[in-house]
Amino acid sequence: MGAKRKTANKSSNGRKQSNNNFNNNVVEMKNFTQKEKQVAILPRNRNQEQYVLTLLDPKKDIVFGVGPAGTGKTLLVVQVAVKLFKEGKVDKIIVTRPAVSVDEDLGHLPGTLEEKMAPWTRPIFDVLREYFNAREIEGMISEGVIEISPLAYMRGRTFKQSFILADEMQNATPNQMKMLLTRLGEGSMMAVTGDLNQADRREDNGLIDFTRLLRNSESKHLDVVQFERGDIERHEAVKEVLEVYGDE
Repeated sequence: MGAKRKTANKSSNGRKQSNNNFNNNVVEMKNFTQKEKQVAILPRNRNQEQYVLTLLDPKKDIVFGVGPAGTGKTLLVVQVAVKLFKEGKVDKIIVTRPAVSVDEDLGHLPGTLEEKMAPWTRPIFDVLREYFNAREIEGMISEGVIEISPLAYMRGRTFKQSFILADEMQNATPNQMKMLLTRLGEGSMMAVTGDLNQADRREDNGLIDFTRLLRNSESKHLDVVQFERGDIERHEAVKEVLEVYGDE
């Protein structure tokens, strides 16, 4: 990766080092609003704990969180992104995902790009609202501190000193996945989430393709955390629904 930023305590990949306080499964994090209220990332099971530790590891630049709905993949990623942003480890939070099923046809939808993406990014902003009020979020979007970008709009860009959250990537093609993963610039990290049981495409699937390739290769900067049905922390009925459908 390229030149490093002016702050100290960075890893060899250009990312600024984070002082991880992961004691007793708790990562302390201050609220960004004026009240400076203390908030904590609280993993509820071993895989969630491993996920948070991997996301906070400065040696891991691209982390995949793969598994069923309700396992906390997106929740924990957003909390880690806010933590790193507040600590000055990254300057921007980039949110992307395949927007409309597999074809990403946003042209017919009314409003700005953020408004068009709102139905698909709402779960992420639900978490952000725990740390920022509506005015702060609006200001951060207008200033480019939080950027919402459909997957198709990522081509040709390089993101520096950014936390990139690529959500619901089970609907990406192999070409889209490769394009996304090569957007990473100096001082940045990327979290890729997906649930293969919710994939609109079973063939030519970028998440399946890359995680399979990754298992057969040695990597220092990439990692995968696999969640199982037993990691679901939503309502017990969600687990039973998945059992009825026979999902793993």
